[in-house]
Amino acid sequence: MASLVVKLGSSIVADASGEVRTDVIEPICAAVAERHAAGDKVVMVTSGAIARGMRLMELPARPATMDELQAASAVGQGKLYRAYDELLTARGVSSAQVLLTFFDMSARTHYLNARQTLSKLLDWGVVPVINENDTTTTDEISFGDNDFLAAQVTILLGCDRLVLLTDTDGLYSADPSRDPGAELIRDVRDFEQLEQLDIGFSASPLGSGGMRSKVVAAEMATAAGIPATIANGTDARAVSRALAGDDVGTRFHPQDGKVSSFKLWLKYAKPTHGSLTVDEGAARALRERGTSLLPVGIVDVKGEFNAGDAVEVRAVDGTRPIGKGIVNYSNGELKRIVGMKSDAVRETMPRAAEEAIHRDYFVLD
Repeated sequence: MASLVVKLGSSIVADASGEVRTDVIEPICAAVAERHAAGDKVVMVTSGAIARGMRLMELPARPATMDELQAASAVGQGKLYRAYDELLTARGVSSAQVLLTFFDMSARTHYLNARQTLSKLLDWGVVPVINENDTTTTDEISFGDNDFLAAQVTILLGCDRLVLLTDTDGLYSADPSRDPGAELIRDVRDFEQLEQLDIGFSASPLGSGGMRSKVVAAEMATAAGIPATIANGTDARAVSRALAGDDVGTRFHPQDGKVSSFKLWLKYAKPTHGSLTVDEGAARALRERGTSLLPVGIVDVKGEFNAGDAVEVRAVDGTRPIGKGIVNYSNGELKRIVGMKSDAVRETMPRAAEEAIHRDYFVLD
């Protein structure tokens, strides 16, 4: 018995007009039902709520503003899940709609609650159908097409594999739509071998991720010791084989060592909104001892950001970034306490956190 997460991208779920591709998702649901009958525990992660909402509201193009994106998602979400529920129910499989946000993955209590709920659903023989809660989120709605969410759920549950379904046979050496000589990459064991490839973002008017976010999601999963596969979701046989763990599409093999799902998300998915320059002592402490960043070690603050945003951390020597972290202060607040020792910080801002960035919310570049 295996546990797996299968993720369906917008190009799989909806056509160019935003209509649900029943002819595509029906055989995928059939393959899920097949694995379910074999005793496997299956989680589905889907995109497409915004695309579905666009179709229902007759919008001519993907909205550009956050309120329109969220409203389109609110319109499309329930209708999209109903399609999955009907297809799975017809095959004797019970399903449950689950909406998650970044905070469900990052805050410890929310993280544990999400894991307990999903685990109980799987114990009951229910297939969770998960989507990002686009109606309230502010980050994933603009980047990733839920690929990162799928990787996070895979890691959260400690699943045996992650399957990312797209509209190509896998990862190619170049864009096959532009380069007829592009070759399918069958196996990836070292992600450095991909650095020279032209792995682009989405060209779809409905999606937001593209192949790059799928490769990053695979990297996140394999960094946690979990294999991943990118396969063609429009090929029913390929889907069935990928879910069974067969050699199909592009297979990403587990990497040595494990990194927490939160730090993987922070490193690869959360956008930065500014930068902090730190002195040599702070840079050395971050790199070598894994300490928190205190205001006393900061020498410069650039950009505009709020508490809870991610910022880049750089050394004064101007070399490559040290890492990335979530700040406890806005840029304006940090400028008031730059270079101050902890006692002075507490006097200036009595209720403020001691750390500018806590070590649990910092990841090296």
